[in-house]
Amino acid sequence: MMLGFLLARSGVKAVVLEKHGDFLRDFRGDTVHPSTLNVMDELGLLDEFLKLPHQKVMRFSGQFGEERVMVADFSHLPVRAPYIAMMPQWDFLDFLAAQGRRYPAFTALMHAEATGLIEEGGRVVGVRATIEGKPEEIRADLVVGADGRHSTVREAAGFRPVVIGAPMDVLWFRVSHKPGASAETMGRFDRGSILVMLDRGDYWQCAYVIAKGSAETLKAAGIETFRERIAELMPFVADRVHELATVDDLKLLTVGVDRLEKWWKPGLLCIGDAAHTMSPIGGVGVNIAVQDAVAAANILVGPLAEGRPKDSDLAAVQERRRWPVRATQAAQVFVQDNMIAPTLAGTRPLRPPWPARLLNAVPFLRRIPARLLGMGVQPEHVKTRAA
Repeated sequence: MMLGFLLARSGVKAVVLEKHGDFLRDFRGDTVHPSTLNVMDELGLLDEFLKLPHQKVMRFSGQFGEERVMVADFSHLPVRAPYIAMMPQWDFLDFLAAQGRRYPAFTALMHAEATGLIEEGGRVVGVRATIEGKPEEIRADLVVGADGRHSTVREAAGFRPVVIGAPMDVLWFRVSHKPGASAETMGRFDRGSILVMLDRGDYWQCAYVIAKGSAETLKAAGIETFRERIAELMPFVADRVHELATVDDLKLLTVGVDRLEKWWKPGLLCIGDAAHTMSPIGGVGVNIAVQDAVAAANILVGPLAEGRPKDSDLAAVQERRRWPVRATQAAQVFVQDNMIAPTLAGTRPLRPPWPARLLNAVPFLRRIPARLLGMGVQPEHVKTRAA
């Protein structure tokens, strides 16, 4: 959606396909980081964007056993919006679609599912799709696969990702937020358990991290056992765990980390999770995808305006984004291997690791993880111009 908007804004005709009739999907990536907010600012859309309902995350703390530490402070970032905005992804997508429709070159098709690729002479020249239940073909100078970790486009292209793996899965759920209660986003690390709570205004969006493949065992133990564990980890919500009526209220996210060695072939480019599935650690997936879109637009607007982009143009997009993606995944894998897995296995001492203790003791240093998490290792800037 971001890439389609950026291209249309520069006068390049773009058609975005969305297989559902709306964007209303719960427990999707709802963390809009400062890097993305800065892109909205560069587009002149930030003030309007921030009129949408959202909550601000200025700092992030962690609790290891009974010891609490502050590890990141976003308030010092050199941007207009130095915080993470917690915003439902459907609002973000609706906003981008509405902005895109201001430009005659932009089309968003709903109930439109790509089912395969059209290839001629060794080049991708379009997609086969089902639109409002009817088979159709859409021809294009460039097809972009931005359809997520289970990408149909990637599969049709014959791309196979390199699986890096993850030791955990996540159970998402929500409990109500009492008026006047703390609104600080936090994570609790306890022996065998990790719980992250994100303030969403009138409720807490909760991520209970579990060992890979253990969801069915946990659910089989029953909802009462699960309620008791959540109440132990976060006592201040003990009076609300009854809101979890059955294990069906726990939504499983199967965590994966993978990436393509090559993101493109003639006439086709993959970006976002279709090119590199990110771990939920840091909530950076949406923002990395937005950065991909900005970089792709910066590089491809000219070639698309002149005709079909060359292979070298598509390779340039991957080359531009390869380093930040790999660096981010490496950081996520480091956290997985050195914090997540030992905590879930109960093999690490129940105290903050020394970097967290250092960050808690020296407030100035909290700007470092805030910079890396909030802006990324290579933030992209909008270089395209409105037509």
